[in-house]
Amino acid sequence: MYDRSVTAGALAVKAAMDPTNYDSLEVGHALTEDVAKELAICAFRHRDIFNEDEYVVGYVLAGDPIIKNVVRRKYYADLFMPSPRPNQAVFLFNKRLDKFTHRLWTLPNAWTMAVLSELSIVGPQWREMKAWCDWFYKPKFWEKVRQQHKVTLPSRYEYLNAHREELIKAGCKEVPAGFTEPFDFSKVAAYKVIDPDVALTYE
Repeated sequence: MYDRSVTAGALAVKAAMDPTNYDSLEVGHALTEDVAKELAICAFRHRDIFNEDEYVVGYVLAGDPIIKNVVRRKYYADLFMPSPRPNQAVFLFNKRLDKFTHRLWTLPNAWTMAVLSELSIVGPQWREMKAWCDWFYKPKFWEKVRQQHKVTLPSRYEYLNAHREELIKAGCKEVPAGFTEPFDFSKVAAYKVIDPDVALTYE
């Protein structure tokens, strides 16, 4: 049983001091063994939130800004296709059928995406992912995904444009694009910069 009282920072320090060499394939299986369960939880959580019969459920892998060797898997659901990005998987859930009907796309990390897109020939197990990586670097990504899966789901941009008036009436305000303020580097002090590899302990 996993002890929830142990913090991510404590686990990260323990992992950094572990001298064991792990098999990368075993690590990969361990990292993905609960993905289907968590996707289902996210999908069922949004059944009563969304009125539409179909919606997108996905996840992204995100690094922690403070703890260097921690990777978080963040799940979400939307009524539209999100913008593609590295370390992302997106699925289509059908409420009436009560199941996932399509894996819309899966994108690996940025380095693997670039390598796959540059290669002219890949093994059969990589062909679908290579196509997604190729489309990522070219216009009309969502159009190609719709053609591939025979779906009509809009992108985020298309969805917001189609429902613009409804959203404004519901109280969503249009935010005018403004100029960003330049960062004040005088506020950065040397003692405020922390090495993420050094574990801090407080007595």
